[in-house]
Amino acid sequence: LAVLLLGRARPTDACSCSPIHPQQAFCNADVVIRAKAVSAKEVDSGNDIYGNPIKRIQYEVKQIKMFKGPDQDIEFIYTAPSTAVCGQPLDTGGKKEYLIAGKSEGDGKMHITLCDLVATWDSLSPTQKKSLNQRYQMGCECKISRCLSIPCFVSSSDECLWTDWAMEKIVGGRQAKHYACIKRSDGSCAWYRGMAPPKQEFLDIEDP
Repeated sequence: LAVLLLGRARPTDACSCSPIHPQQAFCNADVVIRAKAVSAKEVDSGNDIYGNPIKRIQYEVKQIKMFKGPDQDIEFIYTAPSTAVCGQPLDTGGKKEYLIAGKSEGDGKMHITLCDLVATWDSLSPTQKKSLNQRYQMGCECKISRCLSIPCFVSSSDECLWTDWAMEKIVGGRQAKHYACIKRSDGSCAWYRGMAPPKQEFLDIEDP
């Protein structure tokens, strides 16, 4: 029944994703790379419980840099065949560079969905690009909570409030583009802004 309903649903209804801060997407992912997609083809990925073949799109990619993941380069990325079932399309012209975060499938392969962080490299802010090297990882033990309307409050000291939607009515606002939630030396978490990677003791003497 679920399969039938999914097949009849409109694309806008079938795949629903909750907005998350880029740092959360980085921390949740097994693999985060900068890459170009150079080709795509539909492949079989076994059968479902009813014996029907499962189709996926296989993208051959040229990895430019790995920010998080295994020792070997990623050669292939898999996704569902349409956005209606959370497939994430990539341009295969070989000119667009992407930041791609997803789940590892081992042996140089990864899987992505429409809910994963996939963005053109040129669309990222300078701070976001810098944060991929160290800063996001420094805050993976912190919790980023989305604030939908003001006022909203933290429930624990290891939490950062993400207020872009409440303040700017957009998901990719100032905090998403220019801030990372970093763990202080006392175990609490706070937003940090700056191009340079923070020093281990930075929050002992600076206000983020």
